[in-house]
Amino acid sequence: MSIATILAAQAAKAAKTIAQLTSSQKNKILNVMADELEQHQSLILTTNQFEVDNAKEQSYDSAFVDRLTLSSERIKAMSDGLRQVAVLPDPVGEKRHIGQRPNGISIDKVRIPLGVICMIFEARPNVTADAAALCFKSGNAVILRGGKEALQTSLAIANILRQVLARFGLPKDAILVVPDTDRQLMLQLIKQRQHIDLVIPRGGEGLIQFVTDHSSIPVIQHFKGVCHLYVDQSADFAQASNLLINGKVQRPGVCNALECLLVHRSIADQWLPQVAAQLRAHQVSINACSEAIGYFDDATLLADDAFGEEYLGLTIAVKIVDDIDAAIRHIDQFGSQHTEVICTQSELAAQQFQHQVDASVVMVNASSRFSDGSELGLGAEIGIATTKLHAYGPMGLESLTTEKFLVLGHGQIRA
Repeated sequence: MSIATILAAQAAKAAKTIAQLTSSQKNKILNVMADELEQHQSLILTTNQFEVDNAKEQSYDSAFVDRLTLSSERIKAMSDGLRQVAVLPDPVGEKRHIGQRPNGISIDKVRIPLGVICMIFEARPNVTADAAALCFKSGNAVILRGGKEALQTSLAIANILRQVLARFGLPKDAILVVPDTDRQLMLQLIKQRQHIDLVIPRGGEGLIQFVTDHSSIPVIQHFKGVCHLYVDQSADFAQASNLLINGKVQRPGVCNALECLLVHRSIADQWLPQVAAQLRAHQVSINACSEAIGYFDDATLLADDAFGEEYLGLTIAVKIVDDIDAAIRHIDQFGSQHTEVICTQSELAAQQFQHQVDASVVMVNASSRFSDGSELGLGAEIGIATTKLHAYGPMGLESLTTEKFLVLGHGQIRA
């Protein structure tokens, strides 16, 4: 029996037990997990620093290193994320009445866990805790396969959580970290449809495409975040600048950072000189269309068909568009169905953007950085789905469950 089969079978067995826990039991355990992460932060930070140093020695870029790096503040945020999940309503067991048939049978639907979720991600050790918490609260077991650069940090975090499970007499295999990042093992894992119910890849385009192409199990893609800010002709310039700088500069290496600025032609002369100074002050590089390039010093010319890149750093594309229709067409062509933002004072423009833009999250006069499970009230998120089946957008607890029918009869038989 292969390692992948053993891991999947262990998780499936553990899932049966986790699915039976009450909400109060799960909440108590999550709070203990949060406390334990904080109490063992020195171990986590020491392990993480070793991996961060290795990444720097191997010349990984700054965005990658940022995603890999943990700090006391980030561990506190990780722990708080677990506590937030603990106070969220538990979707498991929610029942809704469908109706009663003429023959007298009564029909309900009840929400149940999916079973075993395989989470495949790159060098983001915080995903270990976030995914484990959400899967546990929703009654699922989870298999975590992270990137090799963060493997030891992920193992350290998971071992702390697993020890809490053992303390409460629960199977530690409800939270499993794949101890080997060999791609062949991952390939075997995503074929384990007998034991695994869902695969969620989070990471670069190549990873997600590989998993999608080779998995025998349903896949929810957390695809790249090519997020746009469209600044309409009626926009408040100060507000637009704040949305731009926050969306691009605060954490440029994350998937909800802005990657492209679209500007209505009628305001380009007034606003783009301000933008040039603001982006220069934050050392943001510019890739601009032929019409916008003249507003920026040292900008790189970007061909009309070269948009759509996820920079994950201090670089942004800039394009001047004729109107909101042109902006929406551009987003349709180059967006990734992640998060799109409009800055406007026009209610009609806002409504058109909301209704016509095809993205999992559409913002009006709010930063793209709010496209996050905790910011949208879901607690820690397991990912932002850019595919529409069965979840779309930030995935919280309900996205990790499904429904089954409960039919109550009194001996009725079908004629």
